[in-house]
Amino acid sequence: MARDQAAHQAAEADIDLGLHDPLAESFPQTPEGRLLFWIALVFSVFQIATAAHIIDLASQVVRAIHVGFLLLLTFPLVAAARNAGPAVKTLAWLLAGCGVAVAFYQWYEYTELLLRAGDPLQRDIVMGVIALTTVFVAAWVIMGPALPIISGAFLAYCLFGEYLPSPLNHRGYDFAQVIDHMAYGTEGIYGIPIFVSSSFIFLFILFGAFLEKAGMIQLFTDVSLGLVGHKRGGAAKVSVISSGLMGTISGSGVANVVTTGQFTIPLMKSFGYRAAFAGGVEATSSMGGQIMPPVMGAVAFIMAETLGVEYYEVVQAAIIPAFLYFASAFWMVHLEAGKHNLVGLAKDQLPSPMKALRENWYLLLPLLMLIYLLFSGYTPLFAGTVGLALTVLLILGGSVALGLPAGTIRTIFWIGLGLVAAAFLQFGIHVILAAVLALVAWNAVSKGGRETLAICRDSLAEGAKTALPVGVACAIVGIIIGTMTLTGAANTFGQYIVSVGDKSLFLSLLLTMITCIVLGMGIPTIPNYIITSSIAGPALLELGVPLIVSHMFVFYFGILADLTPPVALACFAAAPIAKENGLKISMEAVKVAAAGFVIPFMAVYTPALMLQDGGPLAAEIGYVPAVIYIVAKTVLAIGLWGAAVIGFLGGPLGWLLRVLAALAAFTLVAALPLTDEIGFALAAAFAVLAYLQMRRQAEPA
Repeated sequence: MARDQAAHQAAEADIDLGLHDPLAESFPQTPEGRLLFWIALVFSVFQIATAAHIIDLASQVVRAIHVGFLLLLTFPLVAAARNAGPAVKTLAWLLAGCGVAVAFYQWYEYTELLLRAGDPLQRDIVMGVIALTTVFVAAWVIMGPALPIISGAFLAYCLFGEYLPSPLNHRGYDFAQVIDHMAYGTEGIYGIPIFVSSSFIFLFILFGAFLEKAGMIQLFTDVSLGLVGHKRGGAAKVSVISSGLMGTISGSGVANVVTTGQFTIPLMKSFGYRAAFAGGVEATSSMGGQIMPPVMGAVAFIMAETLGVEYYEVVQAAIIPAFLYFASAFWMVHLEAGKHNLVGLAKDQLPSPMKALRENWYLLLPLLMLIYLLFSGYTPLFAGTVGLALTVLLILGGSVALGLPAGTIRTIFWIGLGLVAAAFLQFGIHVILAAVLALVAWNAVSKGGRETLAICRDSLAEGAKTALPVGVACAIVGIIIGTMTLTGAANTFGQYIVSVGDKSLFLSLLLTMITCIVLGMGIPTIPNYIITSSIAGPALLELGVPLIVSHMFVFYFGILADLTPPVALACFAAAPIAKENGLKISMEAVKVAAAGFVIPFMAVYTPALMLQDGGPLAAEIGYVPAVIYIVAKTVLAIGLWGAAVIGFLGGPLGWLLRVLAALAAFTLVAALPLTDEIGFALAAAFAVLAYLQMRRQAEPA
């Protein structure tokens, strides 16, 4: 079976995956590993307790403890994963202890630190230096040197920028002022990114971890296989749909690659897809998870907090582009399958999507509740807490229900549990927490219940481990934000973008895109977005681009940076599974992700694509017609680009037709005077010529 083959190839890739993610393996099966497991468990419990207001601490203290846990886990886990010697492990625990000491200091001295803000004591400076050092080292060991070097350059700019020539210089800041700004307060490592990590991001990572343990991956895979597995190129279409569905709960591109990819990539290869193309499809689809509502990626929560808007407004802006992105990937694999005559799977060997939904429909309830809460104006923190609690209720309740007699009693139990879950709308989250505690006690004494509790325990620990790279990235990127707020460095580059944009908005957008992609060669999406949005966001706003559109523009190209060579993190994560060179996978991923490069530009010129007001088209023909028009035009452009890239549309396309399709697609995107009319004319010419060619190819020799 294809599933067994996928599992076998994924097992062979486990060692290679560790090269791209030092925490790919689970906790080591040693006394040290068990200790780290329980620390991770306590970390998750602490985050849930603060989110549910069981523990009420000042925001600054929660952020400090969050960073302390990140450092406590990161150093020993990475050392253990790399089989380091005793000396390195001792150093790892020493650094972890320093991270904990800083967190304790922030907690113990909280009030005094507030009173002497701006006038730090010598010991404050010492602890601040330790905080910065441990964050830098943690980022280096878990993500490599690129982000620490970039953040270090910004920190050096704070200290020595006064010696640079104008206009790059600043007025100068002494060492104590820089350390106080970066290591205390809410502008440095404890700034907005770590606030979002310690609240929204961590909860949603746990939410995804619990849903995966509950069987959501299996449900998504079965539904995808049943819907499109038998179609032309069905194996690749399964990858697009399952990865898109996983994106609704995960929001992590690389994590999606190494989960769904372990099944989909070998499946695609077994049905004739080239290894590079299979890896590219999975990488493209998985990265799209970061823009797929309702959860999206961590950046979406940071964006909402940075812009001061409700989270659902970010979701609203993302929803049409997300569907277009996945529709484009689906179209690309359909054309590739036609070009190489790749048939689907045998229908009698595929699972029934309706049966999968009938048997596991209840797994969708937390996701549906999450969507309802987010779009009803509840905060992501509240929505994530409730979604996580409902998922735990389902897992624990399902275990209890299996021990009850089938029929009426089991039905009454589920109805009662549903009423308890619904009671939170009237009485708050504590009703659900009480129900969770009752179910935990029931499972602890029931047959099979202890295994279910073990699954929940493991989900808590694994969720905390999954959150480590994101959390550490949020901590160190705070230094970059701190530099922007202390020195005003964003203005220099922003003014340059504005000066270019006065002559050509397209060139400003192109410059911003290149900046995002170049930065993305060495750093993850979160710091990439924060850096470029801090610089380019205000500049694009001054050029008339709506604020949320400018931030989404940066967000998109931060994601695409993980697909573009030479680094292409998502593609290199897929490489050991596909058994293919990461750069080859990257080249294929760029082709499949063509829509990702098109949509942001079209949204800038016509904000209606992201359901935003503004733009000349909406002013001319009205908002709703503008939405319909721009979506239809984008679909046509994507379709033409796919035909040009793949070289197939009902039959092989010659170079002349491919060039014509590419020109038609480009002119539809350009949004200059008369380019739409030229684009539609070229598209019509392409359609006629392609039809005539297909007729000639169909005629008997």
